[in-house]
Amino acid sequence: MGVFTSAEGYEPTGHEQVVFCQDRQSGLRAIIAIYSTAIGPALGGTRFYPYASESDAVRDALDLSRGMAYKNALAGLDLGGGKAVIWGDPDRDKSEPLLRAYGRFVESLGGRYYTACDVGTYVQDMDVIARETRFVTGRSEAHGGAGDSSVLTAYGVFQGMRAAAEHRWGAPSLNGRRVGIAGLGKVGKHLTRHLLEDGAQVVATDVSERAFDWARAAYPQVDLVSDVTELITSDIDVYAPCALGGALNDDTVPVLRAAIVSGAANNQLAHPGIEKLLDERGILYAPDYVVNSGGVIQVADEIEGFNFERAKSRASKIYDTTRQILELANHEGVPPAVAADRLAERRMADVGRLRTIRLPRER
Repeated sequence: MGVFTSAEGYEPTGHEQVVFCQDRQSGLRAIIAIYSTAIGPALGGTRFYPYASESDAVRDALDLSRGMAYKNALAGLDLGGGKAVIWGDPDRDKSEPLLRAYGRFVESLGGRYYTACDVGTYVQDMDVIARETRFVTGRSEAHGGAGDSSVLTAYGVFQGMRAAAEHRWGAPSLNGRRVGIAGLGKVGKHLTRHLLEDGAQVVATDVSERAFDWARAAYPQVDLVSDVTELITSDIDVYAPCALGGALNDDTVPVLRAAIVSGAANNQLAHPGIEKLLDERGILYAPDYVVNSGGVIQVADEIEGFNFERAKSRASKIYDTTRQILELANHEGVPPAVAADRLAERRMADVGRLRTIRLPRER
């Protein structure tokens, strides 16, 4: 995987900056990818993950940072897109020195990149990182932060799902519909509650037995199945991928029985062309980076001084944005993923163009 070219070696990735960070004593190996600062400083979480290779780590950073630029644009935020990955096992390698070393690298970028939580990192980690940098969000409530961003991530996914339901069935509700959730982690748990309160039937799966134990205790009415294959081939109306990316691929889409896909996982489309396969099968796809933007809306609000009700109000607009994208897709005769990309690119171009109007302090 190249930094200046795509995986195929032909097209530029479009990234502004990719930084490799290493501190041998703490064991830190990190990659910070900044896709765009056209609208504002890049914002995106830090993923701590035991990648099989450096190439895999670079690929994830590049893909995720691009997705964040599009996500932040469609969320109406004055922020660009970035992402960082720390290459290692968070259960074994995470330490105060490593996190603080990483924080110093973030600080060295001078505000071009704000970090936050992602897979393998948590609010307490952000508090440690914040001891070395000002440019961190997703902090604990004790330190004036938003706390767990999965709260509004799940809320936003639910709003996007409501919009998709209205587009497909004529009513913005999941009442009486059967929704399949793949992944009962932080977001999946909150999403389960929203769906049950709305009158939906929920069937779910997870790779962790602890997640099954939680579901049995908290919501015994949820049907649990052994794996994702059993989930997507069962009689469900909506599929909600809420774990890692690549859930929609050449193997899963042909056997998927749901009419709608709306979930919290990032980069659900395994490769370009999957959006067309979904469209050909008549499956309505609510683009992941649109519906899962509640979390980034929540942590971005910290930059102003966190107010939960203000952040929730902004996350409520995910419903309107999803509706707009689905209507645009119909109007232009393209899959929703293409319509979402066009809308995001339009905002980045239109707002980014204003940077050419120089202000006195910038001269």
